[in-house]
Amino acid sequence: MSSDLKIPNSHDLSPVIEVKGVTKCYETYRKPIHRLWQSLLGSEANGTKKWCDEFWALKGIDLTVGKGETVGIVGRNGSGKSTLLQIIASILQPTEGSVATTGRISALLELGAGFNPEFTGMENARLNASIMGLSREEFHQKLPDIVEFCGLGDFLHRPVKTYSSGMFVRLAFAVAINMNPDILIIDEALAVGDVRFQRKCFRRLDDLKASGVSILFVTHSTDSVIKYCDRAIMLDEGELKMTGTPKDVVQAYLEMMFDSDVEASAPVTIDPENYSVDFDPTVDHCLAQPTYNANEHRWGDGRAKICNYEVICNGERCTGLVKRGDEILIRMSVLFYQEMDDIIYGITVKTNDGNAVYGTNSRLTGSLPTYQNGGDLVSFEYKLTMNLLAGDYFISLGVAQDHSERDNIAVDRRYDMIHLHVGQTADAFGYAALKGGMRLLDQQSA
Repeated sequence: MSSDLKIPNSHDLSPVIEVKGVTKCYETYRKPIHRLWQSLLGSEANGTKKWCDEFWALKGIDLTVGKGETVGIVGRNGSGKSTLLQIIASILQPTEGSVATTGRISALLELGAGFNPEFTGMENARLNASIMGLSREEFHQKLPDIVEFCGLGDFLHRPVKTYSSGMFVRLAFAVAINMNPDILIIDEALAVGDVRFQRKCFRRLDDLKASGVSILFVTHSTDSVIKYCDRAIMLDEGELKMTGTPKDVVQAYLEMMFDSDVEASAPVTIDPENYSVDFDPTVDHCLAQPTYNANEHRWGDGRAKICNYEVICNGERCTGLVKRGDEILIRMSVLFYQEMDDIIYGITVKTNDGNAVYGTNSRLTGSLPTYQNGGDLVSFEYKLTMNLLAGDYFISLGVAQDHSERDNIAVDRRYDMIHLHVGQTADAFGYAALKGGMRLLDQQSA
């Protein structure tokens, strides 16, 4: 994975955030007296031991964000995402390295951060505006927009210690976006709150982005990264592992999250002559299908492999072009090289920019066997009705193993393996073909 920084050409290349060699180390002491000894004596005489334990939250991070660019940050818990945002927002100071920012920063970090629980919502909004450098007159000009956006009504005049988590987010986001920011920093806060308010927030983020505001946000929602970001970065154990297009970074992140740590046993010896099918299951026949996408992303531990598939449309072999409403069958064959239990088979349909429009798996439906012996060849089919509007769609197939702590372990995942094009339609827009229609009910003239 590359860590070369790439800023999309559609944005102003002038940087508003420059992070150079940022490192953050936290020191923890087993006893309070050790902190004093460390400050007075430093390391022990032989120089091999310190009185504190060191935790390196960030290790030499370099990052540049251009004006008007939206950058998403993904990574496992404890990877350093929040620490990086807090350093950029000047809440924390780096142990080493430097951060340079241009313009006003508005940050929406930990839930309730920067709010005095004894103050009312209105008092906290006024306090935050003052900290951001807004005058009293500027705040009162912004106040109607804050009140309207948060929709808290009389709760604005109650102490925020009485607020629910969703009310906290409403107030914090309304204040943050109305501070005339040049840089907006968001740390997972939008994961809290009702769906309608989240949608309202993302519409406002689109407006801010269009006006040239640079947005940097941490989220575990990979769909949001793909949909809203121009670029994404992935952190792991305090290091910048990858930066690139949202789709590429999200694929690498999912691969890291669901990669296998299973100790593989010796695979069974497979003789193709033992199978009553017209293809050799030890060979990847997917590559020869007319709907195959050579730019698929394949990964997994290989204990089972998808060795063949076929797309049937209206009873005939599909060459890649379908019409809205066509019924298709996707027949898939999987060869097991080892004994497996808790098996999950899955399918996902995505747009060409990576947004999922449909997905299901056998864990949800409970319709397929969950155990197979090494050497088993399993064939089955998915049935789909292509109620989709015109465009290019990519279908991912996968085999995984259920896991109590990690949700599932990838065995053979073939992302975007199948490419289908739904023919042109001019009566609607979007993705889903909902068979909508309009008719006049009444018309009266004076």
